[in-house]
Amino acid sequence: MEPASRGTVCVMDASGRLGHSLVDSLLQRGYTVHAAVQNHIAGVQVQQFSGVSSPENEKRLKIFHSDPFDYQSIIEALKGCSGLFYTFEPAQDQPTHDEIMAEEEVRAAHNVLEACAQTDSIDKVVFTSSATAIFWREDHSSMEVDFDERHWSEISLCRKFKLWYALSKTVAEKAAWAMAMDRGMNMVTINAGLLLGPELSLTHPYLKGAAEMYEDGVFVTADLNFLVDAHICVFENVSAYGRYLCFNHIINSSEEAFKLTQILTPSSSLPPQQSFKEDTRIIPQRISNKKLNKLMVDFESENQVGE
Repeated sequence: MEPASRGTVCVMDASGRLGHSLVDSLLQRGYTVHAAVQNHIAGVQVQQFSGVSSPENEKRLKIFHSDPFDYQSIIEALKGCSGLFYTFEPAQDQPTHDEIMAEEEVRAAHNVLEACAQTDSIDKVVFTSSATAIFWREDHSSMEVDFDERHWSEISLCRKFKLWYALSKTVAEKAAWAMAMDRGMNMVTINAGLLLGPELSLTHPYLKGAAEMYEDGVFVTADLNFLVDAHICVFENVSAYGRYLCFNHIINSSEEAFKLTQILTPSSSLPPQQSFKEDTRIIPQRISNKKLNKLMVDFESENQVGE
């Protein structure tokens, strides 16, 4: 039995791991999906998306080659869509985050939000940001409350310590919010923790400052399925607003740190587990995702009923 039609949405960029999984889940929930992949990624086929599990699902998937720096290609992908799931994926020939990348991410966010404002059908934008846009602050040790969606990373601190990923996510999200408020658009952001997965490596730019994140009790991660569900939840819930810190795990003990190191490091070069066991501390958690968890309760119960 096919799911009831839920309208048409766009996923941009659909070529990354998160975007690809969002396309699959949205198809399975009955949406028609415009999967926008970057122009330089050739040969993407409908059959590559596992959500195309039937001829009916396949009919509801359209692939667009678009570029966040090519305004017209964005407009084409958004035509007829009521919602957009947007995440920035660097071009494959420029994977390294630096200060220039921050400027490009701002420009891309501006282009995409401007295109949404000019597209009459778009009712809601889900903008993927990062937890790193929240917790890099000078005054963190003196804060009496946990980090949550009300907090922003300090741009000057990010530049000072060359935290380019956090800088990119912070300035791009700020630019998106400025554009959304100026154009009167309905937007929510998902400030995601580090996305776990087999392709994760020590070179991931989120990990710059990992030791400090660990000591400060803000080193948070997210599983792919949880992250995808969070995006769909805030899109479908009419009461969703503002920013949502999204994580379902925190690295705050030597045991958890060792598990993450096993993912990040080839086994041949792993430090002995004994060196981790010597540190028996549990770092107090200083970051809260209560706002998202409250919203997800109803979403998860609805999914269980529908299974």
